[in-house]
Amino acid sequence: GAAMEFMFEKLEVYQRSLNFVEASDEILENLKGRIPYSRADQLCRASLSIPLNIAEGNGRFRPGDRRQFFTIARGSAFECVPILQILQRKKLLDDVKYQ
Repeated sequence: GAAMEFMFEKLEVYQRSLNFVEASDEILENLKGRIPYSRADQLCRASLSIPLNIAEGNGRFRPGDRRQFFTIARGSAFECVPILQILQRKKLLDDVKYQ
C-alpha cells in the first residue's frame, strides 16, 4: 500500500530543506577529521533543525505557534550560513559546493 503522506511533505520549502540536510551531510562526510567536531556538530544540528521545525510548525493550528516554529527553522537556516562561509574561506569548501 501507499505510505501515509503529511501535508507538509508537499511543500517545496520542506523538500528543499531535506535536500539541504543531504548536502550538509555530504559536506561533513567529506571533511571528517578536517574540521573541529563542534563546527561539524553545529552544522549537522542546525541543518536538521530546518525540516524538523517546518514539519512541527505544520502540525500546529494556532498561527502564533506555527509562526514560532517557522521562525526557528529560518533561524537555523541563517545559522548554517556562517559555518559554510568559514569552510569556504578556509578553502575546505569550493564555490560550487558552497552555492
